[in-house]
Amino acid sequence: MSKVKQSAWTAADYERAARKYERTLPLEHFMESLPQSTQRKITLESLDVLHARRSDVQVFNELLIQYFFEGKLRRVVPDNMVRLCDQPPKTPGSFNVELEPVQPLLVLEYVSVSSIRKDYKESFAKYERELRVPYCLMYYPEDRDLQIWRHAGEEYERLPVNREGRHEIAELQLEVALRGDWVRYWHQGELLPLPGDLMNQVDQERQLRVAAETEVARLRALLEKAEGGQSRPRRTRKDT
Repeated sequence: MSKVKQSAWTAADYERAARKYERTLPLEHFMESLPQSTQRKITLESLDVLHARRSDVQVFNELLIQYFFEGKLRRVVPDNMVRLCDQPPKTPGSFNVELEPVQPLLVLEYVSVSSIRKDYKESFAKYERELRVPYCLMYYPEDRDLQIWRHAGEEYERLPVNREGRHEIAELQLEVALRGDWVRYWHQGELLPLPGDLMNQVDQERQLRVAAETEVARLRALLEKAEGGQSRPRRTRKDT
């Protein structure tokens, strides 16, 4: 990243700048249509499972990134951001590049009709030329257009698919592809489940357990009946 280190800036300075920036944002900035919010929900739920398996995978939602580029304070807010780190960000209200030991690995944008220019042009340029984020995912749900880019040193290149037809992010042991209308995620070849999928799995396992317990009880009753019949003494003519 081409940047000017602003050693005089403290965490408190960045936080004040973040609060000031937030007050300038229009209400439209906080609005999100249903397809974009659905994809965000799927991503967060999937990557929460990944985090449970790998605690170093940190996932952030609409976290303001602040950084200096060519002597000027710059900002961008990805829909989601992922990095590999065991420590939380240095400041709670924003991600300030100059203060952080570990930078973003992956940024994700869910493009809408109203954000096409901002996402495909402005934000993309910041990720590519200024922040040099290793991976950038952009998904336009209305067109089912999934683009995943990998930084090649000077600029982004489209990330090809593997033999399974998925885009692979090796650092996360993660694969990404469309499944139906939505971007889904695979960890070590296994599709990361959503809460609904997990609930269905739990329900199915519960039903199988109840059925197994019922069958065991039936067989035990048959066995006890059979054993009871065998223990009765046979009646002879003298007994009659």
